[in-house]
Formats: sequence, structure tokens, C-alpha cells
Amino acid sequence: MAGVLESVNQLTELVGQNRMELLLFHLNGRKQRYGINVFKVREVLRCPHLTVMPKLHRFVCGVAHIRGQTVSIIDLGMATGAPKIEDLSKAFVIIAEYNRSVQGFLVAAVDRILNMNWSAIMPPPKGVGKQNYMTAVTEIDGELVQILDVERILDEISPINTEVSDTVVQETVKTTKEINIAELPVLVADDSTVARRQVQKSMEAIGIHCLLAKNGREALDILKDMSTKGPMDEQLLMVISDIEMPEMDGYTLTASIRNDPALKDLEVILHTSLSGIFNQTMVKKVGANNFIAKFNPDELAKAVRDVLKSKQGQAVAQRLS
Repeated sequence: MAGVLESVNQLTELVGQNRMELLLFHLNGRKQRYGINVFKVREVLRCPHLTVMPKLHRFVCGVAHIRGQTVSIIDLGMATGAPKIEDLSKAFVIIAEYNRSVQGFLVAAVDRILNMNWSAIMPPPKGVGKQNYMTAVTEIDGELVQILDVERILDEISPINTEVSDTVVQETVKTTKEINIAELPVLVADDSTVARRQVQKSMEAIGIHCLLAKNGREALDILKDMSTKGPMDEQLLMVISDIEMPEMDGYTLTASIRNDPALKDLEVILHTSLSGIFNQTMVKKVGANNFIAKFNPDELAKAVRDVLKSKQGQAVAQRLS
């Protein structure tokens, strides 16, 4: 138990400091290094015995039984256009947790772990095209390192349901009948184009307009600009933010909101594929109102509905006072 608590303390020390730990690895047939946030990694191991099953997606090279759990093993290189790994005996598997499930990513080699500042992680260069699988890039040892959009890869292999149920839609419409929600947009901050689209589709299903930002820095700039035009509660319903983002992560964005007198009362939901054991501690530390693991459209819509109920209650109280 002491070891677990020490690990939690070490990881939470990164919160609010805009820092992260990056696991570097190589894909088959490519000299370039790639990265994944250590927060999402459970373990790294030599490729275990794989069981090939019928009707698997072509990027899934089999399933492995790891610590009592059956885990799909995805050839991360194939998913991004690299050659298939033929000799599994020399390959490694990164066991990671994304979007409430555990996956294994087959890679050619694992390099090392680096502690970095998110300010050194930049958005993909303009002009790279829509076919790339980057959410961010950084420079390490004079070389460009790509951070992959794993959410996009997973969505291409097994698309996530983004439909809000009719029941939740009807309940939300009933809740908001006294509020002109068209005037109260939600600011969505996420570096993944797939994730932004998923959230936007869910919000539009319940009649909510979205403002979109690609990272925490862009979101904070939008908020600061809005705050110069009047009270925030008259312009914005809430912020829904990813955690992992280049330039400024969601934790630092939330802490910055809480430290700004004009923004400090904004409702903030951290909405992330980081669904590990450390998040509740981190959410409390930076002052977020809620944490929701990706991606459940009903759960997200209900959380927004709860904020709308609160707004409705405040509006009624003001009329009666």
C-alpha cells in the first residue's frame, strides 16, 4: 500500500505544473520515435502468446490473456500505415487503458520514459493533412517525436456510439424549457479531432451549441477574451476539457480558470480517456467540478443537464427575489 500511495503522490505532483511523462517507442519499419502518456500505460512487456480469432479487425493481430484479462492486441504500426510486425518474438506490447477499456499496442521497440512540460508539446504542423495520426509533436534529442491520436485509431477499429438516448434528450429538453440554451454554449477543449466531433455531436443532440478549442492554451485565450466582454455566466454554460493536450493540459487549464477572478466560477468537466486510479485525486487538486471518462454520450449529456438544472434554479430564484 505504501508503494501505491508513493506512486500516487509522485504522479499528482505533476498536476498543475503542466507536466507529463512520455513513453517513447518505435514502430515497425520506421526510425522515428513515437510517444504515449505514461498515465495511460499499465505495463510494458514482451509480446506474449497471441490467440488469433475469426473476424478480428485486420489491425488486431490477436488476443492475449494478461493477468486474468483478455486483451486485444493492436499492431499500432499497421494502424498508422507502417508494415506489419512479422516476428512477434522481438516485439513489445504496451498495455494501456483508453476510453474505459484495456488494449494492447504492439510496437517494434520501447525506448525510455521522459518527464516533460506540456509547453514543449506542440500541435501538429499545419499542412500535414487529415490522413496523419498525430495529436501533437515534440523535439527530443534533436529529433521529431509524434504523439499519436490513439482515440482516432481505436474509433476506426471499433467506432464508439455517440448517440444520446431519446430518454435523455427528452429529459434535457424538459429541464431547459425555461432557459434559452442557444445563448449558453459549451466550450470544448480537446486535441483529438475525433473526440471533439464526438462531444459536439452529443451536445447538439440536446440542443447545445459548442465552441471548439484544440488545446488548453487556445481554450484559455478564448475564455480570457470572453471575460472582457461581460460576465461569464451570461456567455458560457460550462467548459468540457480533455486532460492530455499540447501546450497546456486540462489540469493546468482548470487551475488557471480557478485562479482568474473573472473565470473562477465556471463549471468545468474534465472529460478524458485517462480513466485510471489517479484521476479523482487530481480532479480535486485542480478544482474541477466533475470527471467523466470517455466516452458515454448519455453520461456526458446528463452531466450537462445537471448544470442546466442548476442554472434554471438560479434563474427562478432571481425572479422570485
